[in-house]
Amino acid sequence: MNSILQRITIMAWLYLAAAAVFEVIFALSMKYAEGFTRPLPTAITVIAVIGGVGLLTLALKSLPVSVAYPIWTAVGTLGTVIFGYIFLREPLTAMKIVSAFAIVAGVAGLKASTV
Repeated sequence: MNSILQRITIMAWLYLAAAAVFEVIFALSMKYAEGFTRPLPTAITVIAVIGGVGLLTLALKSLPVSVAYPIWTAVGTLGTVIFGYIFLREPLTAMKIVSAFAIVAGVAGLKASTV
């Protein structure tokens, strides 16, 4: 029985990781969609939203919302900052870096509080 619960928990974390990837794709493709005027980036945006929210919903079957949702948004935020810098040539200022570390610290604190 314990093995089954461990597998369910592992799957929930995998769903959450995949949902976070979709969150980053959603944010970046939304920028490329240019106000939903470009069909392919718009379609990617819609698919990424459905994929991200769908996988998050599956993760929430086993994980507490007070941990899973902040992780999902934090990973999405961090990924968007990093890939915005790489692909969109957005500035990566000291304040952005400090703020990104603050997000990670906050999410780590939420996760630690559930142990």
